[in-house]
Amino acid sequence: MNAPRPDHVLVVEDEPRLARLVSDYLVAAGYTTRIVDHGLDVLPAVRQHAPDLIVLDLMLPGRDGLSLCQELRRFSEVPVIMLTARVEEVDRLIGLEAGADDYICKPFSPREVVARVKAVLRRHKRVPTDLVAAPSSPLVIDEERHRALLDGHELDLTPVEFRLLKALAAAPGRVFSRDQLLDKLHDDTRALSDRTIDSHVKNLRRKLEQACPGLEPIRSIYGVGYRFELGDDTRAWSSSP
Repeated sequence: MNAPRPDHVLVVEDEPRLARLVSDYLVAAGYTTRIVDHGLDVLPAVRQHAPDLIVLDLMLPGRDGLSLCQELRRFSEVPVIMLTARVEEVDRLIGLEAGADDYICKPFSPREVVARVKAVLRRHKRVPTDLVAAPSSPLVIDEERHRALLDGHELDLTPVEFRLLKALAAAPGRVFSRDQLLDKLHDDTRALSDRTIDSHVKNLRRKLEQACPGLEPIRSIYGVGYRFELGDDTRAWSSSP
């Protein structure tokens, strides 16, 4: 029996020493890696080598990491961990809204990068048995294909928005605090605030509204958090053991 192929990580970093350090730690952890040091080379490398995860620096020559992440999301759901020296919250929010799965601020430990890579890959590959919809449900979540359909319309969601919708829809009627939702979306929430969830909810609501005008399944509970409900259709949802 052939051994499974090791996950391949594309390291996008223009500082040679840092790129090599991150790559060496990932290889020691059992991954294969490829280093790209210029923004214009990133998308061709993704299309040619189909990495399982990308470690993407925010500031790159040729093209910045945010615009690259936004374009990646037009054709790929490959997990992205962004690296940056910017520590302001607005930059963290912009990075996550662009479709990044996680965010690490410099300076960082290479061991932290390895731990984040493991966590994001584990979350991305989670077996799709968490949520099942009956045929009559207007919302269908296919975790294996990373697709969500509302009333037959496919939703164009970022990875974070997909996880947010899945977490809310798994427990219709339950009120989630912002902290509880942050815990479900990110492994390390120390650098994030309530505004992060509010921003993701705003974007998710807009996409749900575009798919089904007049439908507002995500309700704000003043001073508490958010609740998901689709009226009688919520009974179609069930969680597997």
